[in-house]
Amino acid sequence: MVTSKETATPRRISVFDTTLRDGEQAPGNAMTADQKLEVALAVQSLGVDVIETGFPAASPTDFKATRTMSEQLNDDVRIASFCRSVPQDVETAVEAGGTRRHQIQLLVTGSDLHLEHKRGITREQAYAEVRAAIRTAKELGVTDISVGIEDASRGEHDLLRGYCEIVMEAGVGTMALGETSGCMVPSEFADLTHTVRQWIPADTVLSVHCHDDFGLAVANTLAGLEAGADEMQVTLGGIGERAGNAALEELAAVMLYKAEHYGFTTRIKTERLHAAYQVLTRAIAMETPRNKAIFGAYSFATQAGIHQAGMLARPETYEYLEPSRVGRERSLLVGRHSGRGILTHLLEQLDVPATSELLDELYYEYIASRVGGECDELHVVRESLAQRFAQSAGVAAR
Repeated sequence: MVTSKETATPRRISVFDTTLRDGEQAPGNAMTADQKLEVALAVQSLGVDVIETGFPAASPTDFKATRTMSEQLNDDVRIASFCRSVPQDVETAVEAGGTRRHQIQLLVTGSDLHLEHKRGITREQAYAEVRAAIRTAKELGVTDISVGIEDASRGEHDLLRGYCEIVMEAGVGTMALGETSGCMVPSEFADLTHTVRQWIPADTVLSVHCHDDFGLAVANTLAGLEAGADEMQVTLGGIGERAGNAALEELAAVMLYKAEHYGFTTRIKTERLHAAYQVLTRAIAMETPRNKAIFGAYSFATQAGIHQAGMLARPETYEYLEPSRVGRERSLLVGRHSGRGILTHLLEQLDVPATSELLDELYYEYIASRVGGECDELHVVRESLAQRFAQSAGVAAR
């Protein structure tokens, strides 16, 4: 099995962002063309390599968005358009986005299950479709073509190998493996990726596209990269069909902190991740979960007394990821699980002696008397205490 740890220099991983296609097509995530451009500009600022604009042949909004992005995104990023293996789709995509720094991604059917029950066609017909679509793309002047195999994770090896042979014959530059149903565990997906990697030339980009039905999209993506894939297809916040896609921010954080372990490198500017996510959540009116990795409302917050005691002494006791490195801030909350340590900390900041009697009084008032899960930001409690002791000092002075 190919692993980057066997090489002396880091292996550059390409980042293909499909927030505006796979992410946007999921229920509740639809955007206007202007919103898609706003999100695209935020994603571009992260340093991704490719931004998939949408499905121009399926939607006037995606057609407009593709055209606008082709005109307004800078030359550091390529755009990609999603197409079925149908000449008309290719023609529409080229009309929308031109051919300069524009990848045409052709969807092919990767399993007999899909061929029989979704498409109602034979393998030979599927192969003929993609050959015709590739031919159309080349006739239109497209130089960047990707063949994306849907449901590759449930595809029979001889079917998949047939697509690989077409890719080699046509000189297609990229092949993408779709773990479309999220059915594999990392060792299985690594085996599949390694197998396909042996079937295509070393200079053909192998991309992996994983879904999160088992909660393993990030793990499977990493397994695929370790097994020889060159590119990861991801979405901001992990949005996408059903349970979502591999989350860009989680993979970027892993590669930032585990660079020595994996030997991978990307262009991602991790400190800009959260700002880009906020642009996305505003565009699709998506609430932020409390406990999501990297972007969760409380991912870098704690109210537990034992944790707070450690973090007040040294943040890394419980904080392996540094919030600032992914565009976040640390937050200590005061709630019913907090301890006297946080109150002592606040009193020290206010230069008020932390006597045991005072701590007992404040502990009951601010912590023990709370019910449910409500809690306050540290600055709110600090302000309350500041006002209280300012008043006390005033009374004492009189």
